[in-house]
Amino acid sequence: MLSACQDSKPLLFDNNPTPTPADLPAPARHQVSFAKEVQPIIETKCLSCHSCFDAPCQLKLESAESLLRGASQEPVYSSARTTEMKPTRLGIDELTIDGWRKRGFYSVLQSDREHAQSLLKSMITLGKQYPFPPNSKLPDSIKTGFARKNQCVSEEEFPDYAHDHPFEGMPFGTSGLTDREYSLLAGWLNQGAAVTDEPVTLTRDEEQTIRTWETLFNRDDKRGRLVARWLYEHLFLAYLYFPEAGDEPRFFELLRSSTPSGEAIIPVATVSPNSDPGGPFFYRLRPISGTIVHKRRISYPLDQTKLRRISELFFSEDWPVGDLPGYDYTERSNPFVTFAAIPARARYQFMLDEAEYFVRTFIHGPVCRGQIATDVIRDHFWTLFQSPESDLFITADTYRRQAIPLLGIPGQDDDLLDAGENWLRYLKRHNDYLALRQQHYVAQQPQGASLAHIWNGDGHNENALLTIFRHHNSASVVRGLAGAVPQTIWLMDYPLLEQTYYQLVVNFNVFGNVAHQVLTRLYFDLIRNGSEQNFVRLLPAGQRKTVLNDWYQDLGKLKFGIVYEDIDDRSPSAERFVTENPKLELASHMLERFQSINTLSHDPLNRCEQGNCSRIDQPHWIQQADRALSGIAAQPAASLPGIGQLPEVTFIRVQHGQNERTVYTLLRDRAHSNVAFMLGEELRYQPEKDRVTVYPGITGSYPNFIFDVPAAQVGEFVAKLSKAGKTKNFEQIVETWGIRRTHPQFWEILHDITAWQKQQQPLQAGIFDINRYENF
Repeated sequence: MLSACQDSKPLLFDNNPTPTPADLPAPARHQVSFAKEVQPIIETKCLSCHSCFDAPCQLKLESAESLLRGASQEPVYSSARTTEMKPTRLGIDELTIDGWRKRGFYSVLQSDREHAQSLLKSMITLGKQYPFPPNSKLPDSIKTGFARKNQCVSEEEFPDYAHDHPFEGMPFGTSGLTDREYSLLAGWLNQGAAVTDEPVTLTRDEEQTIRTWETLFNRDDKRGRLVARWLYEHLFLAYLYFPEAGDEPRFFELLRSSTPSGEAIIPVATVSPNSDPGGPFFYRLRPISGTIVHKRRISYPLDQTKLRRISELFFSEDWPVGDLPGYDYTERSNPFVTFAAIPARARYQFMLDEAEYFVRTFIHGPVCRGQIATDVIRDHFWTLFQSPESDLFITADTYRRQAIPLLGIPGQDDDLLDAGENWLRYLKRHNDYLALRQQHYVAQQPQGASLAHIWNGDGHNENALLTIFRHHNSASVVRGLAGAVPQTIWLMDYPLLEQTYYQLVVNFNVFGNVAHQVLTRLYFDLIRNGSEQNFVRLLPAGQRKTVLNDWYQDLGKLKFGIVYEDIDDRSPSAERFVTENPKLELASHMLERFQSINTLSHDPLNRCEQGNCSRIDQPHWIQQADRALSGIAAQPAASLPGIGQLPEVTFIRVQHGQNERTVYTLLRDRAHSNVAFMLGEELRYQPEKDRVTVYPGITGSYPNFIFDVPAAQVGEFVAKLSKAGKTKNFEQIVETWGIRRTHPQFWEILHDITAWQKQQQPLQAGIFDINRYENF
């Protein structure tokens, strides 16, 4: 709400001086209700920017508590922070508004000066006084996305800000508030901006369910305590819900409290879930308050089926446990040491059961924007998992004991001067582990790797096959093998999956310094390479290095034997190949073998075969849209120049008649010679090889643009987009079907897409983030 570019010159709009301010609607005079009249406006017009850790000026508006806390001039995300920042998590690090004031947060609802208006009113007034022409492009001087640098102005600084940035009031760079919305907000602020927080009233079923789960998490026996700690560290980010509670489940979070069940929760405020709690604590379930945003929605079910599954996996067999682990350096950096007593099969199977959840935490978790996780991955790849029965870490005791000391991960170390030494130490351990792994797999699987070694979801679990899309600085995951056969494919075993989770979720500190962030990124680069090499083991001997050379072109090759362990290109594969393209042949076998658990076993939009380019189970008008959009799917930009105009994530709403619509996501898959380095991504970019994946539905939390296309015009839209190699041609498409930030129906269409997803995927739907919406 308080963000803008740093240009200090007076702005011009369409080469004209700042116009005369528009007349303002009169503030409402009736007693304005926060819950019934103000909160819906905040959810509709403000929350799309002001949520999560990347909310401008830390002004989060998801709940009453966050609105009252206000704003701060200290950013959470910083790539140049030399010392760790003190955490600012709502409901944990401070529990009172006075506490936040002492931490430097200032009110946007109240003025410190008599007869002066609040910062929020000043901002919305500025936005209302200087509206944009309908569906116009914003002036180039107004920066959006990551190019925008926040100016967290105080009340005293606002007059200078308004003079320098008259077109940057709130809501920022959009069609803004309606007269009625402005009148209600202004009236509410004039009346003192009373914020009411409706108390959460649990149902009897919810209370009973909470008692059941808190009893499980707070067992007194050693086995129960160790399992509870492992479960907590794997569920602390989850939006937990009780499926048996009804169609509109309430969401809860699992945390550590200094108080037992039945008493008011007092959170134990540690930086990480595996940090030392400093005293006795209890695991508690607390309702999540406020509005749910798409980028944070990581849902996980707690029901009777899950309760039985935990009992079956962790407590059906007797296993010994000695002294319980503490929270020292080794136990925090190496979960394989900490939880060695718990059977590895139980831990791995628990993660496999809900693999999509765990991968989603990599992307939507503490990183939130995903930049630490995403700068070392391809824009589109499939992910599969090794079956527990063929994972030697699960089945071979001697190998597991030898491997455990080598599986620690960095991130606990944030000393800038020691960063290089720490990195070399962990790199050596990692490569020692890979050498050990190769030695044992060659000995235990002399026939080589096989598709039979891939987890098949036990014949029914669709979590077994996932597709991950990178959107430059965020990412998304969907079930099934979506899109054309990607350039790279991951095969993760238990150590790779658990290491990724602890590196990017448990041990990642969004408030950490640059050394912590660099070590996190560098080690995840090794994890990615390990997942790729594990898949390449399925390819024929003598051809694996050729495939890897395609994945690691140019300077990427140089990292093998220096940073990456060299690939074993001599041991056999148990698979048989008859073509000259073994990777494509193997992918075809995978699609056939796992068809029953692949939610996209037939992806006709992106894997169109013999002219069957539509979903046959959809209405005729959707089938027509499918066929039209399939024309731009999986084609290189060299032959479809319009691809070069598209941003990372584009939503297309297709309307049929008055009441029917569907939504597609166009995902621009940018090609790179390799993704093996921290810097120089643009130097490795291969734009002529870019492709588009057409996803039938919604994926991605940060839409970069929206097109609204009548069903009868989808063919025309695709034809023009395919040829729009020049900016002026693309702008004509935007003028015809595009929904610019200033479009009169911008907010209506954006939230209708959310409503559509809620109908299709109620547990994933939430308010989208428009901080990266393009100014086309």
